Amino acid sequence: MLRRLLVSSLLIIVTFNALAQRERIENLPNFDKRFIHYGFYLGLNTNGFKISYKPSAFPNAQVDVVSDVGFNVGLIGDMKLHNNVNLRFEPGLISNTKTLRFTHIPNESQGTREVGNTYLHLPLIFKFSTNRLNNVRPYVLAGASFDYNFSSNENNQDDNFSGQFRQNTSVFMYEVGVGMDFYLPYFKFSPSIRGIFAINNEIKYDNRGPSQWTDPIDFFGTRGIFLHLSFE
Repeated sequence: MLRRLLVSSLLIIVTFNALAQRERIENLPNFDKRFIHYGFYLGLNTNGFKISYKPSAFPNAQVDVVSDVGFNVGLIGDMKLHNNVNLRFEPGLISNTKTLRFTHIPNESQGTREVGNTYLHLPLIFKFSTNRLNNVRPYVLAGASFDYNFSSNENNQDDNFSGQFRQNTSVFMYEVGVGMDFYLPYFKFSPSIRGIFAINNEIKYDNRGPSQWTDPIDFFGTRGIFLHLSFE
């Protein structure tokens, strides 16, 4: 899944680079002079979890994660701080589904959990761009976000003993990425590849122990890659 996402994004970037360089007419010459502008984005994501373990009553604990390709969609507010630096607020939704396989649990029905996550994603991002070359402008991104997990089950009194895998609702993440601005005749198109990484522990431990699902886990946090397509 990850390889397909990266190959698709590279094809998009190469195609639009060829289109942007084919003609020397400068599109949208005054676009970057605006102090504030707006847009929207669409994209695909593949998210998994970074999992670390601690000593417990369950030896050789291991959790395998299989992630489906999900989607992300949202709005863009961009503020110019400098000719080469912008501050962006990109509120949106991130949704995908993962399957967790607790390989140390021999019973497959007990050792498998499907986790569907939908996050309200609220990032503040700094965008550092090079000088514009004709109708192309590369950039890098770095920022942090607060994410609200609508599907966390945090307040559910049932836990894994009742078949419910739970996560914390509030998550803080950091985000990095690289991309390219393409100035087209009527709008700016900006594909990028981004990585997101949870800072705090997302797992909600089971109500009682010993729990073969949560006791061995020390840290459980989202990490993923986005193919991010912006229209401004």
